[in-house]
Amino acid sequence: MNVLVIGSGGREHAIVHACARQGHTVLCTPGNPGIAQLARILDSPQDADTLAELAVREAADVVIVGPEAYLAAGVVDACTARGVPAFGPTRAASRLEGDKGWSKAFMHRHGIPTAQHATFTDLDEALAHLETLSAPIVIKDAALRAGKGVTIARSGAEAVAALHDIFSVPDACAVIEDFMTGQEVSVLALTDGERFALTPPSQDHKTIFEGDTGPMTGGMGVVCPFPLSDGDLAVIRERIIAPTLAGMRAEGLPFRGVLYAGLMLTPDGPRVVEFNARFGDPEAEAVLPLLGSDLAQHCLDAATGQLDPQTVHFGDEASAVIILAAPGYPGDPVRGVPLGLPSIGVGEVIYHAGTREVDGELQSSGGRVLAVTAVAPTLNTALARAYALADRVEFAGAQLRRDIGSRIGARAAEE
Repeated sequence: MNVLVIGSGGREHAIVHACARQGHTVLCTPGNPGIAQLARILDSPQDADTLAELAVREAADVVIVGPEAYLAAGVVDACTARGVPAFGPTRAASRLEGDKGWSKAFMHRHGIPTAQHATFTDLDEALAHLETLSAPIVIKDAALRAGKGVTIARSGAEAVAALHDIFSVPDACAVIEDFMTGQEVSVLALTDGERFALTPPSQDHKTIFEGDTGPMTGGMGVVCPFPLSDGDLAVIRERIIAPTLAGMRAEGLPFRGVLYAGLMLTPDGPRVVEFNARFGDPEAEAVLPLLGSDLAQHCLDAATGQLDPQTVHFGDEASAVIILAAPGYPGDPVRGVPLGLPSIGVGEVIYHAGTREVDGELQSSGGRVLAVTAVAPTLNTALARAYALADRVEFAGAQLRRDIGSRIGARAAEE
């Protein structure tokens, strides 16, 4: 097939990699230097209509949309209007991620387990509600913030500061919700709006520093699979994924693409932290290397309402992703740091997340720069190989966490 992938980060590199290894011709816009080794890079304006026209011009059999901002901009709608199958939800359906206040109300309407919450469009009302609560408290910007619009406030003062930050822009909306205890896990569902296939569960590590401390980031490392009990997995399938898809259909918003459920394994069972409307980043860099079947075909089938979950196959191995982030991230990352990439072995991949080439030299160009991934028969081996590979990357001042995967040992001890 002719596959057009839209995006430029580590997630898109993983999507391109998965499609290319099945022998498809892959095009990508805007792409990055790592993607350029596997796909033909297309220079194009990034608005929805122009991208859809590009898909027509290049005779794309399917378009795979990576980042959430493109979904919210209506790229899937524009492609569909021109007869090009596009993998991802429509602009209206992507509201499940793009508007956390609406998403929480949706969960309440359909009985999907999540935290107690309240949504506010007025700062004074939000501050008044805050006075009725005790820390820790979760404060969320309802708008898209690339995975960084969440504050787990350990004090009232921190919660107040988070609200003031959210309401520093016009038309802001904030969600205040109870703090849930337990381990976080991500479960992704490939879906045609009705049928779905689950990926292996994975666990991201969101904060910048070890011990789950410091500011939130877009994700600093992933392990996959994360061990889930049969009971928890059944709850996720039957009380979260299936009713969410049914609820979206009932509200006239059929959801096709990737339904990403960010979950908390609370003492009362799995509850939704938030939904995303696309592959997670860096979860995609951990999950897609384990996919044994044809991603491009699954995306086409989902986009056209013909997904057969029995055709989706993942291997029995484990994967680990270590993010190398730029100095200064998640605040003001340093760009232009020279990068030297080592040779890689079987089962190893270095996905480009924020890189550029200048006069033939590879440099950092964003916050999260590289996603160093290893696949192995066991998770411990995958982690060891990923860290060993990360340590061979030449990247002055790189930030990385040395405790990726440590929560799984703690979970085993609890059980």
